[in-house]
Amino acid sequence: MDLDTARQELEEFIPHVKNISDSSIKKMAGKDLMRFKEFKKQGIAVKFGRFTQKENKQIQKNVEEFLSLTGIDSAEKLLFTSRYPEDKDTIHRLKIEHHFCEKISEGIPRPWRLIYYRARKMFDPNNYKGRYTKEEKEKLKKYQALHGNDWKKIAELMSRSNLSVAMKFSEIKSAINYGPWTKEETQKLMNAVKEVMRRKLKAENPSSVSSLEQSSSDPWIDREKLYQQLPWTEIETKVGSRYWRQCKQKWNSILTSKLTRGQQFYRGTNGLQAKINLIKRLYETKAEDASEVNWDELSNAVGDVPRAYVQTKFYRLKVSSVPLWKRKTFSEIIEYLYEKKLPELEEKL
Repeated sequence: MDLDTARQELEEFIPHVKNISDSSIKKMAGKDLMRFKEFKKQGIAVKFGRFTQKENKQIQKNVEEFLSLTGIDSAEKLLFTSRYPEDKDTIHRLKIEHHFCEKISEGIPRPWRLIYYRARKMFDPNNYKGRYTKEEKEKLKKYQALHGNDWKKIAELMSRSNLSVAMKFSEIKSAINYGPWTKEETQKLMNAVKEVMRRKLKAENPSSVSSLEQSSSDPWIDREKLYQQLPWTEIETKVGSRYWRQCKQKWNSILTSKLTRGQQFYRGTNGLQAKINLIKRLYETKAEDASEVNWDELSNAVGDVPRAYVQTKFYRLKVSSVPLWKRKTFSEIIEYLYEKKLPELEEKL
């Protein structure tokens, strides 16, 4: 299949395909296109975004079955082969012989590469090593001075994940200010977010930038795009006085306060009715995982508020109302709220 035909056929399943490189298109045509067509026959759409609990379980099942099929010792060897140079050739041969790409993707309507990245995150033992010790922080600073931002190399030297060392160094190097945000800092944050969002919007839809430019200081925040993941380490650099996690937290608080426009939905009888509506809507979705919920639609349950606001209120509701909620699945939490908390709220109202 030629490149133009592949891109055209993939566009049916991936709307942003025009932004994907030619080399990636070729790989997707070989590894994903037939899978996508099979899912279409079953009435299943290709998905993006956060993986559900069901999908995570399927990935785990796929990996375990492939290990059993090939006799490879561990998921770490399978997914991080470069860490085992003595077994590298054998593992690569087994992957090819037993169609690793197809096997790991079974039952999951997503691009193969995203499934592979998710599997690596799930099975990387270096992702779960807890807090950094003082010695590790010193090592991280030394390695960064030697190797720059080659996080892959530094991650190998420290037996941590790439993302972990990059984020930790970002936190260490920042001139951290733990006090209240000043007006100047807040404005820098707003400007930084606006700048990166303008760039993202321009890449996805050039015509959207002109409308963004013409907007006043507040309306542009209403754009749905602002709920997407933002490059926080880049924003941190632009702000200068706060590290990335503080920037993210402050931005979320800005979104909530800006978009709620001072409306007090969770006070008095309005608050009770909002909680009742929220529980009912969540129960009606029959979702097995939080990522399956359309939080934008749910925002209508409490009024003209952003998705992040509704998610925050749901979190507070489950923490205050559901005993041992950490041990329950998402659907179990919703059932408890519906069966136990809802009648109580309705009686109170």
